[in-house]
Amino acid sequence: MAVAENVHRPVWKDEEVNRIKADAQGHDVIAVVSIHGIPARQFQGIRAELKDVAKIQVARNTLIHRAFDESGEATLKLFENVEGPTALIFTNLNPFKLFKLLESSRTPAPAKAGEKAPRNIIVEKGPTPFRPGPIVGDLQNAGIPAAIERGKVVIRDTKTVVKADESISARLADVLQRLEIYPMEVGLYLRAAYDGDVIYKPEDLRIDEQAYFGQFVSAISSALNLSINAEYPTSLTVTMLLQKGSFEAMNLALEAEVFEPEVLKILLSRAQSVAMVLVDELPNDALDDDLIALKGAATTTPQLVKDAPAQEEEKVQEEEETNETKESESGMAGLGALFE
Repeated sequence: MAVAENVHRPVWKDEEVNRIKADAQGHDVIAVVSIHGIPARQFQGIRAELKDVAKIQVARNTLIHRAFDESGEATLKLFENVEGPTALIFTNLNPFKLFKLLESSRTPAPAKAGEKAPRNIIVEKGPTPFRPGPIVGDLQNAGIPAAIERGKVVIRDTKTVVKADESISARLADVLQRLEIYPMEVGLYLRAAYDGDVIYKPEDLRIDEQAYFGQFVSAISSALNLSINAEYPTSLTVTMLLQKGSFEAMNLALEAEVFEPEVLKILLSRAQSVAMVLVDELPNDALDDDLIALKGAATTTPQLVKDAPAQEEEKVQEEEETNETKESESGMAGLGALFE
């Protein structure tokens, strides 16, 4: 029986199957996409747009099944995704980049009668380009509140004319096209992508990039804080750790009154400040002329000395924040490359 099938099978079918198998072996990723409802001109435009990064091949589903069957156990997992008008995409892009590329290649298209709305279709209130006439009745019959005001046809109120997943009537489809409202999207819809190990569905590939960036930045910040608190030196934290150590050592030296050159200057300033506060408390008849002349400085000097450690601490904190920002930006750039 098998011999008879081979004898009567057209040569072009064998060539098509062999071409699919060769492309599958020569690329990292195989994707099954729906081409339902795509006009020929637009399909050729998408093919030309992707020609540098992907190869699109249209074949009969029976030939695709046969090619997958002969390719081995791995591609058999794609069987269930081959239904209806189908094309195969062969590429070396990872599935996430391919999915994003396909999503961005879609273009608005007018609705057809019987199609389901991909989302809530809303007609905004305001003027229309139409002159008074039968169009008013057409709009009203389609559920759109229209009227004539000052010689113009206007939409009186914003209205949701059809909700997501509801069918679009022929009357509404006609009116939406006349209003130049194109709620549909035409393009390649990915059903599944296979990278040799995992089958990815659209829900796996449709991710919130901003949310992931936020999580990535948060993870970087937490890791940096942990490294600082654990005093674990890395190329990113060693500078901050040294600054922190220097600051803490200076505080310890000041509290212990260690007579080192850098510490001594601050200790003398602090002692002078305390002395000047005392001078300020004494009456003038207990002071000589020089101390009376310096009496006004007692209220300002202590604050300057008191703020010195705080200023040093703020400097360390600014350094930490700067390094966190740089690391966050680096991490975001790395994650973003996955979707470019």
